[in-house]
Amino acid sequence: MFSIPPSTPPSSAPKSAAGAGDVVMDSSDRAFMVDVIEASQSVPVIVDFWAPWCGPCKQLGPVIEKVVRAAKGAVRLVKIDTDKDPMIASQLRVQSIPAVYAFFQGRPVDGFMGAKPESEVKAFVEKLVKLAKSAGAGADDPLEEALVQAKEMLEAGDLQGALEFYSQILQAEPENAPAYAGIIRCFIAAQDLEKARTMLARAPEGIAKDKELANVRAELDLLEQAADAGPIPELQEAVDAAPDDHQARFDLAMALFAAGRREEAVDALLHIVRRDRAWNEDGARKQLVKFFEAFGPTDPLTVQTRRKLSTILFS
Repeated sequence: MFSIPPSTPPSSAPKSAAGAGDVVMDSSDRAFMVDVIEASQSVPVIVDFWAPWCGPCKQLGPVIEKVVRAAKGAVRLVKIDTDKDPMIASQLRVQSIPAVYAFFQGRPVDGFMGAKPESEVKAFVEKLVKLAKSAGAGADDPLEEALVQAKEMLEAGDLQGALEFYSQILQAEPENAPAYAGIIRCFIAAQDLEKARTMLARAPEGIAKDKELANVRAELDLLEQAADAGPIPELQEAVDAAPDDHQARFDLAMALFAAGRREEAVDALLHIVRRDRAWNEDGARKQLVKFFEAFGPTDPLTVQTRRKLSTILFS
């Protein structure tokens, strides 16, 4: 449900910063998909966002490296200097450093902010090791199976069926964030944005800041922004008549997003970045980041588009 299928990066994909046997390594925005998302399919990967000027980072760094090495391969540590590579930290909404995120099977599963004593770091790592060991048992979890079925129904357009499944899950587990977000997505699919906003505002405190709800919040923001974009045929005609009319293409991207044509929307924004990244103060790239927030970090389209964007920005 949350993960992406393991894949082999194309020859043009960025190489990881260290060999596959390293449990502690430096990485970058370009190598993030390989070093973190893909690597976490088999073992938990801890990401330490730090910077050379950060005092608490210097305190935490040696501690977390020591604990990870003591785990003897059960987890890995990837270190990203946010001064050199700020993009992933920005997408994850890192507000201060050090910031530590743990990824497993392609999705963020835990994290903490600030320097921690060795005992707390050790407990954090032990929790991840236990999560990885019990991952196989999760496949038989009835709630997990129900979430998969509900998601399939939603994607197939069976909104009523998906809504019923998500509601049943919440009856069994009231603070199940994926189910709560799933109901909001049903309202979005039914174009009832007011009801979606209301439910989002009433989310239980325990899940209000969950990544799943952050994704639907970003999607709602984008849909409200797209309300004034204009009709797709007229915008497409304007773009065809003036290919360098970036505002028309940007509006077309938003209209396509609102219509559920995500890949076309992404391609329109990539086209602007490719032709004129500085347009509207880097507006097309910033809008892509908002798309990533709405899709979620492990959505296949997010993964694919990040690679394309990296190629454009770093070529």
